[in-house]
Amino acid sequence: MGEAPPAADCRPLTEISAELAEPLRPHLEAAAEEMVREIKALVPEYARPTESPYGQRMQWAVTESVRQFVEAFGNKDISWVAVTDIFVGIGAYEARKGRSLDGLQSAIRVSGQVACRRFIKEAQRLSWSLQTLGEITESLFVFLEKIAGAAARGYAEAQEVLATERERFRWRLRDLLIVDPPASREAITELARPARWDLPRTLAVIAVRPPEGYTAPVLPPAVLADWHGPAPYLIVPDPDGPGQERLIASLVRGCQAAVGPTVPMTRGALSLRWASQALRLIERGVLPAKEPVRCLDHVPTLVTAMSQELIDVALRTRLAPLMDLPVHRREPLARTLLTYMECHDNAVAAAERLLVHEQTVRYRIRRLEEMFGDDLYEPDRRVELLLLLHTWIRVRSPEEAAAAPAESA
Repeated sequence: MGEAPPAADCRPLTEISAELAEPLRPHLEAAAEEMVREIKALVPEYARPTESPYGQRMQWAVTESVRQFVEAFGNKDISWVAVTDIFVGIGAYEARKGRSLDGLQSAIRVSGQVACRRFIKEAQRLSWSLQTLGEITESLFVFLEKIAGAAARGYAEAQEVLATERERFRWRLRDLLIVDPPASREAITELARPARWDLPRTLAVIAVRPPEGYTAPVLPPAVLADWHGPAPYLIVPDPDGPGQERLIASLVRGCQAAVGPTVPMTRGALSLRWASQALRLIERGVLPAKEPVRCLDHVPTLVTAMSQELIDVALRTRLAPLMDLPVHRREPLARTLLTYMECHDNAVAAAERLLVHEQTVRYRIRRLEEMFGDDLYEPDRRVELLLLLHTWIRVRSPEEAAAAPAESA
């Protein structure tokens, strides 16, 4: 796991006389204990009981580090693997616990300060020259930099592994949220924990069609996505909350997109199914493509589109009087009838929407009354007429709208 540093890193330590290590060895344990006491007092993250497993591990790591440093005096064959592995492991542990390296770096600095104080006392006791004290101090800084670097490497490696593992859990969670029949809340909760995904009250699935060469944006952690599958989609938690509409627009900018209905957390498949249907209608030109389309804003269009086969049959029978007319006559009549009924039989309002004179609307309605008789005002038939006309005029593409009546002519 650890690697021996370049020879240049070792030179300050290996050039110190090995004889200097001998009088220091009896005091190594006391030095390590003093360092641990200072660390606990000055670094809150490490204020753990000495008898606890964490406290014992910390004492061992500090003692080994002190011993390795002194044993390196004048030792040109010293291997740094043992001590760097300790700090690679500590760095990885901090990453797995979700902590930063600030506490560890502070602990290393505190240990260095204690070591400097003790070396000054040893210099007085053992009559070291200023040059010798300077060499040892310089070596100490090199050593501290070495173990800090090992900790940073272990931290980075562990973060990379954790990110990869977390991403795999997020992929599994994303797939679980849209399965049909739906997964249980318990299964979702169990998988959300290692994915570090906060359980929402509701969610919506967005079906997306990115353009060729599209670069997917960086997503907030709460949003789960499949950008690379045959039918890309995003899962947005609590989509009706404050600021969510703006967020959704930013996530799918530059793409055709349809936002499925907001559903409980276990009903993602339902939201995806309707979002996918709406996206198909966008691609056909039936629904607008400029902004993300929300399914609940187009319920009649979506419902009729999902019943296309039955409606096709009904169109050819229920609207036969219209379909028997030439195209140039049936289209204005069909649009006028739909608009007239949508305007609650108000000819003036219908004329404004159709951009024609109100007398034109009244003339066409009289013509339609001759064709359909009382069915035009019978409540049940009006619901049916609205549904069929809406499908014919609004749901079908222009080409389909023109072709369907011709089939029955």
